[in-house]
Amino acid sequence: MDYKTYISKKLDIPSVDKDELTSLIVTPPDKDMGDYALPCFKLAKVLRKSPAMIADELKAGFKTDDVIVSCESVNGYLNFRVNRNALADETLNAVLSQNDMYGSSDMGSGKTICIDYSSINVAKPFHIGHLSTTVIGGSLYKIFKFLGYNAIGINHLGDYGTQFGKLIYAYKAWGNKEAVEKGGINELTALYVRYHKESEKDPSLDDEARRYFKLIEQGDKECNELFNWFKSLTIKEIEKIYEELDITFDSYAGESFYNDKMQPVIDELEEKGLLKTSDGAKIVDLSEYDMPPCLILRSDGASLYATRDLAAACYRKEHYDFDKCLYVVAYQQNLHFRQIFKVLQLMGKEWAKDLVHVSYGMVSLLDENGNQVAMSTRNGTVVLLDDVLKKAHEKCLEIIEEKNPNLEDKENVARIVGTGAVIFGALSNSKIKDIAFSYDKILNFEGETGPYVQYTAARIKSVLRKGGEVGDYSGYELNDDEYQLIAALSTFPDTVKSAAEKLEPFYITRYAIEVSSLYNKFYFDHKIIGAEEKAKNFRLALSKATLITLTNALSLLGIKVPERM
Repeated sequence: MDYKTYISKKLDIPSVDKDELTSLIVTPPDKDMGDYALPCFKLAKVLRKSPAMIADELKAGFKTDDVIVSCESVNGYLNFRVNRNALADETLNAVLSQNDMYGSSDMGSGKTICIDYSSINVAKPFHIGHLSTTVIGGSLYKIFKFLGYNAIGINHLGDYGTQFGKLIYAYKAWGNKEAVEKGGINELTALYVRYHKESEKDPSLDDEARRYFKLIEQGDKECNELFNWFKSLTIKEIEKIYEELDITFDSYAGESFYNDKMQPVIDELEEKGLLKTSDGAKIVDLSEYDMPPCLILRSDGASLYATRDLAAACYRKEHYDFDKCLYVVAYQQNLHFRQIFKVLQLMGKEWAKDLVHVSYGMVSLLDENGNQVAMSTRNGTVVLLDDVLKKAHEKCLEIIEEKNPNLEDKENVARIVGTGAVIFGALSNSKIKDIAFSYDKILNFEGETGPYVQYTAARIKSVLRKGGEVGDYSGYELNDDEYQLIAALSTFPDTVKSAAEKLEPFYITRYAIEVSSLYNKFYFDHKIIGAEEKAKNFRLALSKATLITLTNALSLLGIKVPERM
């Protein structure tokens, strides 16, 4: 049942739209306050009364029934309690019948949402700085698909620019095919680092790099063959990491894909009188909107990120006809996207309002002394994501060897839990917060971590293996701990919707921790298998529903649940 809609329909407020009223009803953080609450503060302006008076009057006119069993007015809030047994029956039936689709919806049916995420650079290592965009975007992709949207995952590869001229120069000067085939991205990175060291001694190398990049743009056969080879090597290697993180894409159309799609955009800017010349460069003046100019072409005629992003937005609208297009890119690019969206608006693209920059904080790694590890591709001091995952797997295996040395398939369990810990760690706070990774923190089996949630799910699997089939529990009166857990399970569909609306996978991680905590309290305080028959059957059903919900929550983050831990 949609309790919020049910409550709003029973409330008699003629001057307030029912949908708006439904949206005001919340789930209180403390269940002692009730199951649902209507804060009356936003109604005060419309009804011209104090929130407390509004709550008192609404309480007086509200008739309780066998669905909503109580209604109380407390300090400007109207607090409601639902029929516990009815909620329990309804929730358990929903979870157990819908199984891996519990929490899903068709609200996005017929709508397309493009999500631009990860966007790694070709021929450069996949480092920890790419983790947030990859897992935030990957989780949003799963969440929107779960809600019935046609989600299009786009990996806008960084495969354009002078760095490829540098790489071709370095390869021709110091590289060879055999070494690159064998070393892959690591060998290409070594060549890139060497180029920068040599160019500091001999700046004329930069002229050569620009010449090689110009040859790529002009379609030179040899340069393009090398460029495409570097690109295929990169994708081959990063796809292993994407597979480990359960990340998928529908398109790898990177910056170079828009090479022949920029001119129509430049022509349109010219036609609409938006393009101005400044010191030989072509710009769109945005001073009226308190922004610096958006640079479209350099004085030498070279295109920029903005040029390609404008072309990409136009292509995506034409090709996918999206309802929304999300850009999961770090907050340092806030100004860039404000400029892009404003330029498209000035071009008369009414769909510019459907473009959203999903910004996030930076990721860093702490060493064993708690100091931040500095990173620079040019200097060759990057923290590779593959190394982070491998180290998480190794440390997780050490913990398993210490706590459960006889565990079956422990190497695979360590991999699942280690990878889950890294993903959960990256998604465990609001996306805008900077993250400093510590292996000890993310691999803690008792803190607010991925391993804690996975361990809870594995514990439930053990209970269900020992408990057998779920029998009849009709007429069972649930206790407070069972009700708290049932009430939390009932909110999972709303949690998924909130994560989509706020573009925050963090809602799912926080929810998974809450449910795990409630289950563990229930598990330690109440017998399951040794309880009397109806209590046992109810608790097994509750355990099964909790496992389904936790598994679904973790799958929306890209995290698996091991059979045993």
